[in-house]
Amino acid sequence: MKNIIEAVTRACADLDEVRIMEVCGTHTVSLFRSGIRSVLPPGVRLVSGPGCPVCVTSQGYIDAVIEVSARPGVTLCTYGDMVRVPGRTGSLEAHRGRGARIEVCYSVLDALRRAEENPGEEVVFVAVGFETTAPATALAVLEADRKGLGNFTILNGHKRVMPALRALLAGSDLPLDGFLLPGHVSVIIGSGAYRDLVDRYHKACVVAGFEAEQLLEGILALVNQMARGTPALENVYGVAVSPEGNTQALDCLDRVFEPVDTVWRAMGTIPESGFALRAAFDRFDAEKRFGLVQGEDTHPPGCRCGEVIQGRAEPRDCTLFGEACTFENPVGPCMVSSEGTCAAWYRYGGVR
Repeated sequence: MKNIIEAVTRACADLDEVRIMEVCGTHTVSLFRSGIRSVLPPGVRLVSGPGCPVCVTSQGYIDAVIEVSARPGVTLCTYGDMVRVPGRTGSLEAHRGRGARIEVCYSVLDALRRAEENPGEEVVFVAVGFETTAPATALAVLEADRKGLGNFTILNGHKRVMPALRALLAGSDLPLDGFLLPGHVSVIIGSGAYRDLVDRYHKACVVAGFEAEQLLEGILALVNQMARGTPALENVYGVAVSPEGNTQALDCLDRVFEPVDTVWRAMGTIPESGFALRAAFDRFDAEKRFGLVQGEDTHPPGCRCGEVIQGRAEPRDCTLFGEACTFENPVGPCMVSSEGTCAAWYRYGGVR
């Protein structure tokens, strides 16, 4: 890895400061945990993007999750990161302490199994995540349909990565030179999905894996593009990512879901950036079954999570970080999620 770090330094010799956005929350954590951020040349600045599923989820959705968890006869199944996210009436963790039936699961199939084994319960799955986890939700819906399960629904919060990146670049006030693109999402959608970022927005783009050497190779490829002045789309994670992606997963997504405008935390409504169940699967829509209405995307006073996920601020710019907002007592979702930027800063040395 020493040779790669030296190559990055040489490539940056004639460059001013370059700003690279690591889109993926797992990349953010890996860059901290591996120590890569501390060995990069001073001119390379890494900023976080909207790649943490919990962090980009709107407050209105979180409040709807908490509301349905309190409905009689409902068992809410969720990934663990959602349990401690603050809502306007407390977190799921707090509501579980008041008697709500909330189960942490490792897969949507756990929720499906619970519905099958407990026909007297209404099992609602909290479906958050990008194209990485959305295919599994789609498969669960198809399986529930095949088995005729009438007590299984999803509260759909799945999102699509590319529309959010386009929304970030649509405004000219965010200086970015390139993207370190996510590995997991790219396995599904393929590296070719990002071509527009190069052709239309002229940004350097590299898909990378998660090990330290893979991340450094991705950063080296980016700064080499910048040094040449020729933005391109590269993939240094070829062992897992192909240009076309996982066509079976994409076909499954298309069978169950259709693109829909959806709200992102602090980013507003982004066209076709979410997934909605197709009409044939409406009966598995928890929002419709329980008459849920998602409220406004409000934010805790002083919390700058919305700016952090857009690369407009770092956690240390927030007056709450490390003081009023800690991992033990989080104010915003970026401190809760294991992929959150604030949590990564807090755990790996960014506390003031």
